[in-house]
Amino acid sequence: MRQNIYLGLVHYPVYNKFYETVTTSITNLDIHDISRSCLTYGIKKYFIINPLSSQKDILMRIKKFWQSEIARNYNPHRVEALSILEYAKTIENAMEIISNQEKVSPLLITTTAAKMEAQIKIKEFSKLKINRPVFLLFGTGNGLTKELHKLADYILEPIWGTSEFNHLSVRSAVAIVLDRLFSEK
Repeated sequence: MRQNIYLGLVHYPVYNKFYETVTTSITNLDIHDISRSCLTYGIKKYFIINPLSSQKDILMRIKKFWQSEIARNYNPHRVEALSILEYAKTIENAMEIISNQEKVSPLLITTTAAKMEAQIKIKEFSKLKINRPVFLLFGTGNGLTKELHKLADYILEPIWGTSEFNHLSVRSAVAIVLDRLFSEK
């Protein structure tokens, strides 16, 4: 299935622990760790999606530092990983950027830790013959809203471990999903 894969970390619309739709804050760990996972698995662009200008400012300050000479001397691997980082105000904005770059709209894939109707197993999805770019979305907080899942072309089934507990950090979920989709068999 490997081709032009894009990843979006969504901060809105997502649920909080009371299942209210909210905007979550950007975190430094998500920026760095997910960028590293994305570059490792050949993701073309990693979008951080957040509509708040204050959050965009934080992201842009971090990105600016990692484009500096000081950063290149300090940790060139981190500089390289963050080179695929992109900001988008909305999911629609990110999809427009992808569509303009690829000259075709992307296939929208959502992820969740919850069981939902019409989910596809990661193994089944990785075997599909897809001739469009793929935009893989992960939610922060308590996950993407149901309305967003309804817009998706596919919803990946949850990652299940060996216990009933199922609440991975988004950084861990991204790494596991990317590995299951793209690692050599």
